[in-house]
Amino acid sequence: MAAEMIRQNRFPKKAVQARRAFARRAYWQRSRRTGLTYVVLLGLTIIFLAPFVWLVDISLKNLGDLAMFPIQWLPSQLQWDNFWHAVNDVNFWQFAQNSLTLALLNATLTTVSSALVGFGFARLYGPGKKYLFLVMLSTLMLPQIITLIPTYVEFSHFGLVDTYWPWVLWGLSGSAFLSFLFRQAFSSIPPELEEAALLDGCRYFQIFWRIFLPLSLPVIATAFLIQFTYVWGDYIAPSLLLTGDNTTLSVAITLGYRDAHDNLLPNVQAAASLLYILPMVLLFFGTQRFFVRGITSTGLKG
Repeated sequence: MAAEMIRQNRFPKKAVQARRAFARRAYWQRSRRTGLTYVVLLGLTIIFLAPFVWLVDISLKNLGDLAMFPIQWLPSQLQWDNFWHAVNDVNFWQFAQNSLTLALLNATLTTVSSALVGFGFARLYGPGKKYLFLVMLSTLMLPQIITLIPTYVEFSHFGLVDTYWPWVLWGLSGSAFLSFLFRQAFSSIPPELEEAALLDGCRYFQIFWRIFLPLSLPVIATAFLIQFTYVWGDYIAPSLLLTGDNTTLSVAITLGYRDAHDNLLPNVQAAASLLYILPMVLLFFGTQRFFVRGITSTGLKG
């Protein structure tokens, strides 16, 4: 009898020990996976931050430090004057205002026109809609360099070179990627809202403006941010279509900083580039919450 009771007491102890051993193994496996994930993320962070750190390093060096070989990683003396020259050697604020004007104008028009196109593909019905959608998506495969010369010839023929009208026309024509983004977002909205609005006598534009847009604010913020960043950082189109004081800050940074012998000043260029990208970094971190929500909400429904 006693032996049977001892035997009965052993099995629960063994079961508890087995569960504890399994829990320890599972814990260490999760810890190893988490540690490996953090190592990979840390490595990717270093890779992505390296160009920015190098830009900061160059912006604080003098020309002698840049000419040294082997490379001198840290500046011998911090040259804060490079930022003063970056702002004062060219009409920095005027060119920044030009970039801001173009970015705001184009991003606003592109966001609105792309939202209209996305609403049409998501909610309107008509023959050949799927084929038109595929044609629109296929334009994403065309590199910008292919359409660069025909675009310049066309704008030159209509006398639009050295004006801001090309950015207005590009904004009114919309963006294929942003139209796809809005189409995905609008497709995820319950159709009952649309049906109720139609029964109340609303037209489709009223449904778009009063129902769909207010429900898609994160997507609107995401689309605006993407297009604003693209226009702000664009160099090819302004260098081709704008001249003189009408050009943007990206072109001015590339061509404006030279010494008395017409040699480029890379340290001043780096300081100006740092000032140039700083607003975009602050804008992204300030709107990151809307950006993430906008991207995730577009994948709810195909």
